[in-house]
Amino acid sequence: MKNIRLEQVLAIVEESGQRYAEFLRVPAMSAGLYVLPVEAVDLQTPHTEDELYYVLQGRAQMQVGAEDFAVGAGAFVFVEAGVEHRFHTIEEELSMLVFFAPAEGRAAEGVAAASGGPG
Repeated sequence: MKNIRLEQVLAIVEESGQRYAEFLRVPAMSAGLYVLPVEAVDLQTPHTEDELYYVLQGRAQMQVGAEDFAVGAGAFVFVEAGVEHRFHTIEEELSMLVFFAPAEGRAAEGVAAASGGPG
């Protein structure tokens, strides 16, 4: 068991100077905090894992596949593996918990191993 407080996660992101900081990793899932400042450009590409976002604070638009919609504090957004998605038109700094299943990178490792590639 791992007991993590939000304050600890926020400190990890602040200390790292990065927009994303992972705070939990086990084979079945991983979790991190993703922060996007106002007017930031979200450069992420589709992942090989399913994702669940939980917006802690902020306001923006999100594009998932062909859909475009507003997100704000309290929103949950599920993104299926392989689907194009990004945040845009960030009006207030976004802070989001992000959960990957299986752990980020694990599905790609499995695909590479099954195809004889690296991993």
